[in-house]
Amino acid sequence: MHPLLKTRSGQQKLLLGNQAIVRGALEAGVAFVTCYPGTPSSEISDAFFELSAETNLYFEYSTNEKVALEVGAGAAASGLRTLVVMKHVGVNVAADPLMTLAYVGVEGGMVVISADDPSLFSSQNEQDNRYYGKLSSLPILEPSSPAEAREMIKDAFDLSESLRLPVIFRTTTRINHSRGTVTFGRMKKRITQGRFVKDPGLKVTLPAVSRVLHGMLIEKYARAFQMANASPHNFVKGRGRPGIITNGISYAYVMDALSDLGLKSRIAVLRLGFSHPFPKKLVQRFLRGRDKVLVVEELEPYMEEETRAAAQEAGLTLKIAGKSDGLFSRLFEFDPGMVRAGIARYFDLKYKAPRPIKTADLPETPSRPPNLCPGCPHRSTFYTVKKIAGPDTVYPTDIGCYTLGFMPPLRMADFLLCMGSSISTACGISRATGRKTVAFIGDSTFFHGGLTGLVDAVHNKHNVLLIILDNGTTAMTGHQIHPGVDTTPIGRDKKQIRPEDVVRGLGVEDVYVVKPRNLKKMEAAVKAAMAHEGVSVIVSEEICPLYAQRIGQFTKKMVFRVDQARCKNRRDCLNLLACPAFYLDEDKVMINPDLCIGCAVCSQVCPEHAIRPVKLGELS
Repeated sequence: MHPLLKTRSGQQKLLLGNQAIVRGALEAGVAFVTCYPGTPSSEISDAFFELSAETNLYFEYSTNEKVALEVGAGAAASGLRTLVVMKHVGVNVAADPLMTLAYVGVEGGMVVISADDPSLFSSQNEQDNRYYGKLSSLPILEPSSPAEAREMIKDAFDLSESLRLPVIFRTTTRINHSRGTVTFGRMKKRITQGRFVKDPGLKVTLPAVSRVLHGMLIEKYARAFQMANASPHNFVKGRGRPGIITNGISYAYVMDALSDLGLKSRIAVLRLGFSHPFPKKLVQRFLRGRDKVLVVEELEPYMEEETRAAAQEAGLTLKIAGKSDGLFSRLFEFDPGMVRAGIARYFDLKYKAPRPIKTADLPETPSRPPNLCPGCPHRSTFYTVKKIAGPDTVYPTDIGCYTLGFMPPLRMADFLLCMGSSISTACGISRATGRKTVAFIGDSTFFHGGLTGLVDAVHNKHNVLLIILDNGTTAMTGHQIHPGVDTTPIGRDKKQIRPEDVVRGLGVEDVYVVKPRNLKKMEAAVKAAMAHEGVSVIVSEEICPLYAQRIGQFTKKMVFRVDQARCKNRRDCLNLLACPAFYLDEDKVMINPDLCIGCAVCSQVCPEHAIRPVKLGELS
C-alpha cells in the first residue's frame, strides 16, 4: 500500500511539501485529479498517478494545463472534489478557461495548484502568480510549511465549495521541496460519482449570460473578502509597536530572523495565508497599532502595494517599507540570511553576518555545466541535423531536456519562448528570412502545445522542418506518461497515439520516422526533408536511456573504448558530440565505462575507426 494511504490519523511522518499536499487532498476527499507535470509540482502528480492504481480516485496526465483545467472543470461542475496541478507558467496556458471558470463557478470543491518557482530553478521565468488572483477575482491560499500545506489544502476545498469558486493554492519551490514533520488527519469519504445539472442560463457563457455571471462573481468576491479578513490562516504573532507583514516561506525566515536577532518579543508579525482577496480590514487594524511596518515577500511587491493602499484609505501615515526602499529585491528566491540582514537594516540593528565557513583548504569543486545525458539520442539527432543543415540555419527549440542542445559544442537552439513555440516561431522566421527553418520539439511538448503550430504551418504552407524528439516519455520532469507513450511496460491500459500518425492526419505529406543513432539513415532523412519545399516532419524515435532502465527495457551488454593505437587524437568525438562519458587522461581521449551505455554513435563519428566495442565481461 502507498505510504500516504497506510499512515493512520494522528501519526506523524517526515514529508516533502508536495507529499503533504497530496495527503491533505486525500484527507479532503479529493476524487478527481488532473495535471500537466512541471517542476516544482511534479511529485504531486507522480504520487496521484501511483495512488490511482490503489484507489478509486481518477487521475490523468492531461496534454497540457489548459486541457487539465477544462477536464477538471467538467468534474467539478458535476460535483466532484477536484484538484488541478501545474507549475506557475502552466497557469498562463490555463488562463483562458480559468478566467471564465471564475464566472461559471463550480459545484464540487476545486483547487488549482500554482507552484511558483522563484530563482528559476527549472523555469523560463519567475512570474508571481498572486496577480492571477487579482485578475480572476479568485481566492488564493499560501502555506508556510509542509505541515500547514496539508491542513490548508483541506480548507481550500471547503472554501471552494462555500463560495462555489475555484481556489488557487499557491506554493513556491521552497515549500514544495522542503521536508517537515506532518501529523496525519482522518480521511474524508471520497465521492467519485457526480451529477451534472443542466442550467444553460448560468453555465453557457454567452454575452448575455456572462454579464449576469460577472455580477455574481463580484458578489462572491465580496464574500471572499469578508472571509479573508476573518480567516485563521491570517494571524498575528508577537507584540510590539513595529510590525512585519509576510507570507509563505518568508514567514519561516522572518520568525527565525527575529529569534536570531533577539526581537521576537518586540515586533508583531502578521502572516497572510489567505492572501487574496487582500484582507484590507485586518491589515488596517494591524497597522493602527504600529509605528512602522516592514513587508517581507518574495518576487513582486504585491502585499506591499496593497498595504500602502490600505493605509492610505484608512488615513494612516506610518512608514511602510519593503522592496520599494531597496531592502529586498524583486529578483530570485529569498534565504534566511538575506531576510535577517534586511530586518536588521530596517530596524537599525547592529548586525554582522556570520563569517562564511573557511573552504580555502578544500579542493575547488569542478564546474559541471548542464549537459545531455550519456547516450542521449538527442545528441545524435542534433549532430546529424547540424552536419546536414549547417550552422547558418535557424533552430527554434522548445521546453524540455533537449533545450540543453543550446550548450556547446552542439549549439542547436536559437530561439525559445514557451511550450509549443518552436514550430510557430520557426514559421515566422522562415517566412521573414525566406529560408527553411528547423524546429525541435519533444514528444510530450508536441502533444502539449505543438499541434496548433503545426496546423498553422500546413495551412499557410510555411517552409519548415519540424523534428519531434520522441524519447517515449516526459523525460525532463521525471518520466511521466503522455498520449504518445506505450504504457504496456508499466502496466497501464492507455491508448498510444503515435506522433507520425497525428502529423499525417494534420496534413503533413513529407514525414520520416528514423532511429537517430543510425547516422546514415538519419542523414538521408534530413537531406530529403531539407530539400522539400514546404512542411516536413522527422520523428526521431529512440527511448530515453534513463527511462528505459527505469522500466526494465534496457540491458547494458557492451561499452566502447578508444583504441589508442588507431587514435590520431583529432578529437571529433569530443568536439562534435561531447558525450559526458568522454574524458581526457593527460592528452589522450578516454571513455568512462561506467557512463558509456554502448549506443555506438561515437564509433560512427570517429574518422579513424578508433572507438570500438568491448563486451562487459572483457573489460580489464
